[in-house]
Amino acid sequence: MSVDRSVEDLLRELAPQVLGALVRRYGVFDACEDAVQEALLAAALQWPSEGTPDNPRGWLVTVASRKLVDQVRSEQARRRREDRIALATPQAELLSHAADAEPGTDRDDSLALLLLCCHPALSDPSRIALTLRAVGGLTTAQIAAAFLVPEATMAQRISRAKQTVKTSGTPLRMPEAADQAERLDAVLHVLYLIFNEGYTATGGADLTAPALSAEAIRLTRLLRRLLPDDGEVAGLLALMLLTDARRPARTGPGGDLVPLAEQDRGRWDRRLVTEGIDLISRTLPRGQVGPYQLQAAIAAVHAEAGHVDATDWPQILVLYGLLERIAPNPMVTLNRVVAVAMVHGPDAGLDLLATLESDRRLARHHRLLATRAHLLELRGEHAAAADAYRDAARRTTSAPERRHLTSRAARLVAGRN
Repeated sequence: MSVDRSVEDLLRELAPQVLGALVRRYGVFDACEDAVQEALLAAALQWPSEGTPDNPRGWLVTVASRKLVDQVRSEQARRRREDRIALATPQAELLSHAADAEPGTDRDDSLALLLLCCHPALSDPSRIALTLRAVGGLTTAQIAAAFLVPEATMAQRISRAKQTVKTSGTPLRMPEAADQAERLDAVLHVLYLIFNEGYTATGGADLTAPALSAEAIRLTRLLRRLLPDDGEVAGLLALMLLTDARRPARTGPGGDLVPLAEQDRGRWDRRLVTEGIDLISRTLPRGQVGPYQLQAAIAAVHAEAGHVDATDWPQILVLYGLLERIAPNPMVTLNRVVAVAMVHGPDAGLDLLATLESDRRLARHHRLLATRAHLLELRGEHAAAADAYRDAARRTTSAPERRHLTSRAARLVAGRN
């Protein structure tokens, strides 16, 4: 089925608003989500030929409500589930909203819906799947394809996630102030994971999955619209924009990885660079700085350098020091290793790298091995560097990364012969 792009974009924008309205009204997340998906499908089939209603959100709420009532009634004889919805809501209320009812009668519950999809009882993979399905409006098949798993597997994951939310009995409302910050952190983390999977896929033949990164950016823009004064939301959006700006230069003609130092910066998306730098520049001075803002600031320093040799590595090193202090993480330390090496030389970088080798989360990770190889190459130890590149290649699950690391090793060996 081919859907007009403008209609598709509108449906993606309205999906969380419609689902939020239904869940707030009827309180059964799983059934409401199914009903909304049916309404979105009906709109995708009707609107391109019949025209978009004057109030598309009202149309979708009305159709989804009727789908929900039909679903409940069809199971009445078997489960008598109608009592859970129809008896709790006057019949007139279920059917009273006309397809073109006046806009603005239902508030936008998109933020509450995002928080619900990132429920503490769910694992990160389940949070990601449910967010993409319920808030992103992606089909199960699209989500499965993005994460390279069978559709049936993803369907089970989404079904279990919806059942967990249902069992928890958590209503669609903003958490208490004490819990809201923690839940928002979970939402930001999920969006960050979605973006990263799209920017550097953990497996498969392709280095990137652009549609997944684009969806993460779209959802983060939505979150920023809902929370315009939150510095970390702005920081995450700026980080995504500045990172995604490099995408055109990240791969060569054959799809092989091109590292940052070797990229043609003229191919970076200057519109995204400008937007990202402007956003983080306005955000940093406003208040308490968080990890996403610091990562965005680091990305901005890279973006401001017209050539790799113009990179302000001392500033990047300071920023990584701050990041490591407020959000200690072995991957942050690994990134600081590179900055240390660029400022103080490869020996200093290798000394810091040695402190990570006892961390079981990272000791045999391909990124640590690739970093060691790079530092050994800078030191002129080409044989040891080639071995480390090959070791890293064996441990990555990304085919483009494996080819890149193998190629680096072969280049060093050829240079010695």
